[in-house]
Amino acid sequence: DDLHKKLKSGFGVENIHSEYGMTELLSQAYSKGKGLFQTPPWMKVLTRDSEDPFYILPAGSSGGINIIDLANLHSCAFIATQDLGKIYPDGSFEVLGRFDHSDIRGCNLMTL
Repeated sequence: DDLHKKLKSGFGVENIHSEYGMTELLSQAYSKGKGLFQTPPWMKVLTRDSEDPFYILPAGSSGGINIIDLANLHSCAFIATQDLGKIYPDGSFEVLGRFDHSDIRGCNLMTL
């Protein structure tokens, strides 16, 4: 990612750490670099087929990001986002972008 390259160069660091979360969730996923996010044990990220929102894709496939956050005890614990992502067999995931024509939004934080 060009932004991460510029930040690493400008700050003289090897990695940029990011957070993936949203107002509707109590939990966040964190990346220690390379764009791969890890979730806490009570949070799960799945990818759904972009043509069939009820079909959950196997690991290694790209699709719409669904999130289950069991920390949301007194509110909705399941969210279907307009983000596109890929889940890896170890449970990590990356965000690839947004569905076409969806609003650009987000709460991404980056730290050194």
